Parts: sequence; C-alpha cells; structure tokens
Amino acid sequence: MTKVYCKKYQEELPALDRPPYPGPRGEEIFNSVSKKAWMEWLQLQTMLINEKQLNLAEKETRDYLNDQLEKFLNNGDVDKPVGFKPVE
Repeated sequence: MTKVYCKKYQEELPALDRPPYPGPRGEEIFNSVSKKAWMEWLQLQTMLINEKQLNLAEKETRDYLNDQLEKFLNNGDVDKPVGFKPVE
C-alpha cells in the first residue's frame, strides 16, 4: 500500500488510488492528501451541498467548495451544516 505525507494530518498515511481530478490540481492533491482526509472531505462536501442546497452548475458554488476544500486540508475554519455535531 502506497503512503503519502498528508498535509491535513501531518503524518504518513495510505494514499489515494489515483488523482481525484485531472490536471495539476489533481496531482497536487494525490501527492499531498491521504485517502482518510479525502474521504472525510467528500463527506463534508456532500453535507454542504445538501444542507445549503448548492447548485454545482454555478461557478460561485464551485469556487465556494474549492475554498472550503483548501480550508479543510489546511485545518482552517470550514463551514459546518446547521446543527452539525461531530461524532466523538
């Protein structure tokens, strides 16, 4: 199993199987984000899309999600759906 130094968790963790996007951005994520962090991002992204009723056809929505992704991967303050309580 291939490992990568995850920028979110600051440790070596199992890597993604392939880049999540085409092009340089996908390669950057592939080389610096663990599978664990990416799967957590996908869950948060799904919650944000559903709870905020985001339209992915709108550029503003895609820009917003990219901003949230960067904050998430860099351990910044990301938006949470109303009433969200993390599992302890």
